Amino acid sequence: MRMAELKAGWAILGNDGRRFGTVQCVGQNYILASRAGLRGHLYVPASHIANVEHEVVYLNLTKREAEEMGWEQPPRDQDAPETSPETDLHRHI
Repeated sequence: MRMAELKAGWAILGNDGRRFGTVQCVGQNYILASRAGLRGHLYVPASHIANVEHEVVYLNLTKREAEEMGWEQPPRDQDAPETSPETDLHRHI
């Protein structure tokens, strides 16, 4: 599944089955997640997504491990969804 196919409101679970949070929005390389039961947001890197099934995002870490990753800080680079460049076939010089 591509990152662009993930939707706000989907649950995020650790690989131990415990709820980690909820998808708020999706970038190219990160999911902005609200934490279950806590204030604030986390920026979950796409590299830690193990599987997506039935509107649930499963991490490749336990809930506790994910909470200790330090994902409170936003990504350093722009994380806008990736777009395809328009073709240049009809350009006139």
